[in-house]
Amino acid sequence: MITFFSAIFSLCLILLVFSRLIYKLWWKPIRIQNILRSQGIKGPSYKFMHGNTKEILKMKKEAISSSYELSQHDVFPRIFPHFNAWIKLYGNNFLFWMGDRPQIVVTELDLVKEIVTNKEGPYKKIKPVDYIKRLLGDGLVVAEGEKWSKLRKLANHAFHGDCLKGMVPAMVASVETMLERWGSNVGHEIEISNEFKILTSEVISRTAFGSSYIEGMNIFEMLTKLAVLNSRNAFRIRFFGIKIWKSRDEIEADRVEQSLRDSILSLVRKREEDMVRTGQPHNFGNDFLGSLMKVNHEHDPNIRISLDDIVDECKVFYVAGHDTTSSLLSWTAFLLSNYPDWQEKAREEVLRLFGQEKPTAEGISRLKIMTMILNEALRLYTPVIAITRKVDRETKLGNYRVPKNVEVIIPPLALHRNHEIWGDDARVFKPERFGDGVAKAVDGNSTAFLPFGAGPRACVGLNFAANEAKITLCMILQRYKLRLSPNYIHAPSLLLTVTPQHGIQIILSLI
Repeated sequence: MITFFSAIFSLCLILLVFSRLIYKLWWKPIRIQNILRSQGIKGPSYKFMHGNTKEILKMKKEAISSSYELSQHDVFPRIFPHFNAWIKLYGNNFLFWMGDRPQIVVTELDLVKEIVTNKEGPYKKIKPVDYIKRLLGDGLVVAEGEKWSKLRKLANHAFHGDCLKGMVPAMVASVETMLERWGSNVGHEIEISNEFKILTSEVISRTAFGSSYIEGMNIFEMLTKLAVLNSRNAFRIRFFGIKIWKSRDEIEADRVEQSLRDSILSLVRKREEDMVRTGQPHNFGNDFLGSLMKVNHEHDPNIRISLDDIVDECKVFYVAGHDTTSSLLSWTAFLLSNYPDWQEKAREEVLRLFGQEKPTAEGISRLKIMTMILNEALRLYTPVIAITRKVDRETKLGNYRVPKNVEVIIPPLALHRNHEIWGDDARVFKPERFGDGVAKAVDGNSTAFLPFGAGPRACVGLNFAANEAKITLCMILQRYKLRLSPNYIHAPSLLLTVTPQHGIQIILSLI
């Protein structure tokens, strides 16, 4: 009798698990697909378990292997070949599937504005998993509610006007180090995107960790390893979070993540020991780590952050500040090399404002032509390649009813090639379109230009990145002319940002 009931129980358990699998992996996706299709949101059909990931990987492989003309600045079909194909087939807004996760791509400007400017509504940040979680933790980029508000206030303080001015000497010193390295390469080819990776990591290390920036460079190298592991596993599908065994990449990611945490906490302990040794128990330092440690020692629990928060915020500062700025500098240098007339206009402006003196915070705020060029580089080679949200309850988006737990993706690169906003020359390098500022360029529609996001979740380090880029380019143009090497292969690709797959080879000559 016991054996009979055990068999019945086991059968019921198997049927329960099987029914849950069918519900999750078939019935629910088909139901959501039908609900959205009935409203006009179409897309590629859901495939059992894998969704559309196999199609995506195939199209991305074909795009990467295809040739790409040097004059083509429309990188969207290469970075997002699946989005490009599906927009043509299904329209500006469409549904696709990452495994059993429904994702709506939105490129209709009114709907984009509704999403990014929403403050307290249903559009929540997507909690990172696997490699992205190791990379960003639970820091400002992904936090929600009171924690996000606390971290955002801290970040706003760290990047306000006076603090940014205080970072200028560190930026100048780092650029000087790079230019000294370039001195022996005049007339020879250098791979400039790698140079900018080194530069931006040093700038962040100096501004984040002050005199401990050498240790900060080691932290950057570990974060780079995590970014590579994430890129390699971006389309891996796992259901119900089940882990039967850990892959080699997961084991390596765990090891790097632990080393990363240990390194950051070691810097915290070293700073505390220095404070005791110098008899200045409340002098946490004026760098980013110091500002985090100060809040960590607050008595008010509504203000205080934990050691885990310090670790996560240091990660976010590195990832967001390094990749976006090195990408911006790389593609701007490429464009200046490809358009010598604009390079000369920028140089004339720099020499008029600074001569051969070091750039200042006040001076870089008066750079008009340089700002136009940078904005056009940001439009064509946008660092932030996707803005993602998750609907936490059924909600109305325009005329659509979006079911709970559907993810929403806004690809800025798609908006930046919109002919209705930018004209028939939307895919052409044309800095003069920003001659009267961004607002005039987009005809007052702010959501048409989203290089660093928009609304309350816009990148808090925007001005930090802009200052660093302007200082770097000013100091380069004061000394060198940039010419694109005949060995350069135009192959924009995706890591965390839009990066040159084969680097950017530049030949330097003295002005």
